[in-house]
Amino acid sequence: MLTGGTSRDNPHLPAAFLEAITAAYEGTRMGREEIDGEFVCDVEGTLWPAALIAASRGPVPEREALARVVVGVDPPAGPEGTCGIVVCGLDREGVGHVLADRSAGGLSPEGWARKVAAAAEAHGADRLVAEKNQGGEMVGAVLRAARIALPITLVSASQGKAARAEPVAGLFESGRVRLAGRFAELEAELGQMVPAGHRGAGRWQGSRSPDRADAMVWALWALLIAPKAAPRVWTV
Repeated sequence: MLTGGTSRDNPHLPAAFLEAITAAYEGTRMGREEIDGEFVCDVEGTLWPAALIAASRGPVPEREALARVVVGVDPPAGPEGTCGIVVCGLDREGVGHVLADRSAGGLSPEGWARKVAAAAEAHGADRLVAEKNQGGEMVGAVLRAARIALPITLVSASQGKAARAEPVAGLFESGRVRLAGRFAELEAELGQMVPAGHRGAGRWQGSRSPDRADAMVWALWALLIAPKAAPRVWTV
């Protein structure tokens, strides 16, 4: 017989201790296991198992240490959806860092565009990378209307999510990407990414997009994977 309980059910734990660990770990895998008493298993075949996420966690780099900062944007399909907004940086040693998750839901196009602009300004971004599958060129128009002066790259998800995500997961495995802190909702989506797509809550969710994970993948793809322009020789 399996029994369990939460840390809150323990009468011997001081309230100050519970408040401290809740503030530090609520919403994370460790919090679910150690505070809520859940038995949490990796999704079978996940690209980002819990051990990889834990091993990838690192400090927040100084702004001066970053050569580039990109904001990845995965626009929502409708007014009730979440706009994925994830900020990533590349340090001078060639290591990528997930700096912030500014994703937000329930906003108008103008509302999420302002969120993107605020994230770019706060982190000194030099480029936005936005998926245009939802809204086409309108995505670029909405972002420019928010008076974002940065270059904007619009990308099309012509391949499946896993085809884009697998190389990025490989960067985590090789130590070329670090998580600069804890990102509970983003990490939950990453843990549900499998080679066939995205899996959540014990069933396939083809209609539910992992917005935060997609935004992170776009930003890291632009920083570490996107092919560089080949040198050209001009003749006269």
